[in-house]
Amino acid sequence: MSSILKQRVRYAPYLKKLRTPEQCVELFKDGQYLGWSGFTGVGAPKVIPTALADHVEKNKLQGKFQFHLFVGASAGPEEGRWAENNMILTRAPHQVGKSISRGINENRIQFFDKHLSMFPQDLTYGFYTKEKENDLLDYTIIEATAITEDGSIIPGPAVGGSPEMLSVSDKVIIEVNTKTPSFEGIHDIDLPVNPPLRQPYPYTSVDQRNGRVAIPVDPSKVVAIVESTENDKVPPNTPSDAMSKAIADNLLEFLEHEVKAGRLPENLHPLQSGIGNVANAIIEGLAGGNFKNLSVWTEVLQDSFLDFFESGKLDFATATSIRLTESGFERLFENWDTYSHKLCLRSQVVSNSPEIIRRLGVIAMNTPVEVDIYGHANSTNVLGSRMLNGLGGSADFLRNAKLSIMHTPAARPSKTDPTGVSCIVPFASHVDQTEHDLDVVVTDYGLADLRGLAPKKRAEEIIKNCAHPDYVPILQEYYDRARFYCEKKKSLHEPHILRDALKMHLNFEDFGTMKIDNWDKKF
Repeated sequence: MSSILKQRVRYAPYLKKLRTPEQCVELFKDGQYLGWSGFTGVGAPKVIPTALADHVEKNKLQGKFQFHLFVGASAGPEEGRWAENNMILTRAPHQVGKSISRGINENRIQFFDKHLSMFPQDLTYGFYTKEKENDLLDYTIIEATAITEDGSIIPGPAVGGSPEMLSVSDKVIIEVNTKTPSFEGIHDIDLPVNPPLRQPYPYTSVDQRNGRVAIPVDPSKVVAIVESTENDKVPPNTPSDAMSKAIADNLLEFLEHEVKAGRLPENLHPLQSGIGNVANAIIEGLAGGNFKNLSVWTEVLQDSFLDFFESGKLDFATATSIRLTESGFERLFENWDTYSHKLCLRSQVVSNSPEIIRRLGVIAMNTPVEVDIYGHANSTNVLGSRMLNGLGGSADFLRNAKLSIMHTPAARPSKTDPTGVSCIVPFASHVDQTEHDLDVVVTDYGLADLRGLAPKKRAEEIIKNCAHPDYVPILQEYYDRARFYCEKKKSLHEPHILRDALKMHLNFEDFGTMKIDNWDKKF
């Protein structure tokens, strides 16, 4: 037992339950239901999942030692190793990584996608454990950076769905990470209460707190304390490039216009931003732009937000996860006194609460796989079938934000064509965000303001302003043909030719590009 562990675990009875990761392996049985802490690759348990994977590999138990796994969003590389060893029976609600997505698409892992605001509460309703005799998770494995005098858990860089998982777990294992500095004081924890007794969340500003800094847990449920000395492993952020900067410039120009028109205040409204190079470019643009006294109400904070703070433009940020690289975490802890007063980590049911998003007038910005000409967006399934990562929290925000914005490159490269994939299509091959939810579509070629527009006008704006020049004539021809076809049928509200609507996708499957040369082509 390290001296740091003794300092971090301030509830003495827990120290009597100290085990090594290897000593915990005997607690697990094939087919159990497990909850893990963590969100977007940080704050997840590390040493126990590693010990279980080692056990499977050593004893050749691949496919014979499997679990139903629930994480607030994606975990770290450990779940990828579980996927490689065929240790995951089912998985919800969001994941990231080639191994686990491959397992889903090869039908070895049954994946259940769900809005991140709804997943933890549905877990407490027993929706995902209804086949079990006791209706509980068998174990929740949660990473802590400290434990309070009453046994409550102080998480690390993510809260996610941990409060709900702990409330419906039969037993709990706590990994105390002594390599990571304590995050005590940065969290604000809301506890699950089921209807009809649930009260409204009281938050009317991004910096408002209820004052609960740790997650309570019944000490009798805690069966093991394990020390961890493993850092979170976050890959380098995708740097912004000319394309993403062009998207950011188009969007920032629009926001400046909204301020001048009086539809937004000079400090905008709380911002939500996803992950990736476009999101980074937007944050960089805001940090270097003219806006001041900005605030953020989002799911995940990346390294670019540290620059945003240091620019003096960002006053406060709320999230459920701080997804930083190693150098990003070093910056955070070197300036802890400064950042900790400007940051709050909440439960994902609060960070993604539809009512709070609507109350605060959040400006939501997310990246889709594709958007169709009428404003439906696909966020999850390539060519309608191949799962990427899951819906995540995008719909929580886009359905409820004051401004719902989707930003995407106009086109992406295929193996044979540098603009072989158009991100603007006639008909989305899978719909996650409906035409009723989106206000703005922006690409590196322009921006379409869809507010108050009927479908045909939306189509004209999206094709003219957002499509890549290679695809403007192709999409325009489809739209013109659809109008002619539907005029005869007196069905002109949202014109489509169903036999043609997915031909760009079919052309891509057969020829490696969406540049269809003839709409009369048969597939």
